[in-house]
Amino acid sequence: MATPLTADRLLKALRDEGLTVIEHRNWRTNNRNHKGPWGPTHGVMIHHTVTSGTANSVELCYNGHSALPGPLCHGVIAKDGTVHLVGNGRTNHAGLGDGNVLRAVVAEAEHLPADNEANTDGNRHFYGFECVNLGDGKDPWPAEQLLAIERAAAALCRAHGWSERSVIGHLEWQPGKIDPRGFTMNSMRARIADRLEDKAPAKPPVTPPPATSTGTYTVKRGDTLTSIAAAHKTTPDELAKLNKLGDPDKLAVGQKLKVPAKTQPAPPTKPSAAKHEPYPGAAFFLNGSQPAIGKKSPIFTAMGKRLVAVGCGRYTVGPGPQLGKADVNSYEAWQRKCGYTGTAAKWPPGKTTWDKLQVPKS
Repeated sequence: MATPLTADRLLKALRDEGLTVIEHRNWRTNNRNHKGPWGPTHGVMIHHTVTSGTANSVELCYNGHSALPGPLCHGVIAKDGTVHLVGNGRTNHAGLGDGNVLRAVVAEAEHLPADNEANTDGNRHFYGFECVNLGDGKDPWPAEQLLAIERAAAALCRAHGWSERSVIGHLEWQPGKIDPRGFTMNSMRARIADRLEDKAPAKPPVTPPPATSTGTYTVKRGDTLTSIAAAHKTTPDELAKLNKLGDPDKLAVGQKLKVPAKTQPAPPTKPSAAKHEPYPGAAFFLNGSQPAIGKKSPIFTAMGKRLVAVGCGRYTVGPGPQLGKADVNSYEAWQRKCGYTGTAAKWPPGKTTWDKLQVPKS
């Protein structure tokens, strides 16, 4: 049980976890509090939108539709991992669900009961994140989006002192629901648990300073302040301030807006590959099709130390130069942290995750 976060605390928690967050229109006062109480909060619920495209999905979740008034969640997680805040307070995302599931979430039980009843108001007790996906089992879940789901849920768990067991999917709450479809909630909870083990949240992205020079943009039909801001690498708030807009939701076709001028990109820096161990290939880590347990190399020591540094160490002793089961478990935790699930997260290391780990030359 927890008191809901204020808008400022919600925003800070997400950004402190390393997320890029866009504040959509009047999200701070966009809620359904007139229809019932908001809180106490008990957990986080994950959904998919059954839509495509960020702008359309964000507007739908902000406004809702004739059969289900908005807001339809607290935040929309785009394919690129950006979180768009659209509501603060009670939102229309969870609906009626199983009271036994709620009790299990409150108790942070290891296993959830089957959701076979719809007798409890979930809109009162759960934060909701809608993730842009068609939900047809074919629409992909990019690694950036899965990482953002992990971070957003962990941010709220961290803020309230919850474990990963306070995070559920809509399909685990309300009979007949299938969302989110395309990854399992057990795998997502495992990722969140790994992240919460690392007590220090990720360093938030640096907010660029306000533009010192500007260009001009002419508003076209269908434009919103959010879409214009995204196209010019800025935020709706900055554009509103730059143009002294009284009502940022009212734009006229043909209206001239000041926008940050394009700057010359910095010259590329030379890669520092010499400082890091190059990917030795999958065969280096295998004995046939199995992990090469017992193989010795200083690379394994350097790899293990990096896995500990990024919060994925699963060692009781070591790491050391001889490959062991703890190395395998630690690297699979790292691959899950990088957004991979199922067999894609299993041993051996892949080149993408190896390069991202930046193992020092041994």
